[in-house]
Amino acid sequence: MSIRVLLVDDEELVRTGLRMILEAEPDITVVGEAVDGGQAVDKSDSLAPDVVLMDVRMPRMDGLEATRRLSGRDAPPKIIVLTTFDLDEHVYEALRAGASGFLLKDAPAHQLIHAIRAVAAGDALLAPSVTRRLIAQFTRPHPDVASTSLSELTERETEVLKLLAEGLSNAEIAAHLFVGESTVKTHVARVLSKLGVRDRVQAVVLAYRSGLA
Repeated sequence: MSIRVLLVDDEELVRTGLRMILEAEPDITVVGEAVDGGQAVDKSDSLAPDVVLMDVRMPRMDGLEATRRLSGRDAPPKIIVLTTFDLDEHVYEALRAGASGFLLKDAPAHQLIHAIRAVAAGDALLAPSVTRRLIAQFTRPHPDVASTSLSELTERETEVLKLLAEGLSNAEIAAHLFVGESTVKTHVARVLSKLGVRDRVQAVVLAYRSGLA
């Protein structure tokens, strides 16, 4: 099944470049474009994208507010925030708002494509090395945060959560633990359920805030 993508950026050249890259992939379909957050919210209603590539700084409604509105829905699309700077303070807010990950605008095409596939599958965090630094920047250890939920994790589930916090994909975790990828998917699902979080990003943020990672 093709991954439906909505492009959101106020610069036409950026949208055109992204469309050219993505439309060359057989499993990705660009279903529409939006020039600001308001259009992104409206078009998500009619186009039902699986993934939204969301710029942060746009006129009228910015990407942060659009991310909050989309993430608050019952079946929200996965949102990848596009940013020019890897330490842009707006990225911290985007992750808090519910974004599934982020990508630098100067990232190579193969990384963009991998990011869309990974997020659509609910798999790995994006740009692991930078993501870890960002999460470490906007979170501070709070040992009491979700201590009850963390205590419900088994030893193996705790190990899986730590590996998630390192930015590893399911396949990489499977190789590290010498188990099958399906086993890892089961562990990840249980971790998310026990922690009461929506996705891997939220699980990793909680791991950092609790001091586990």
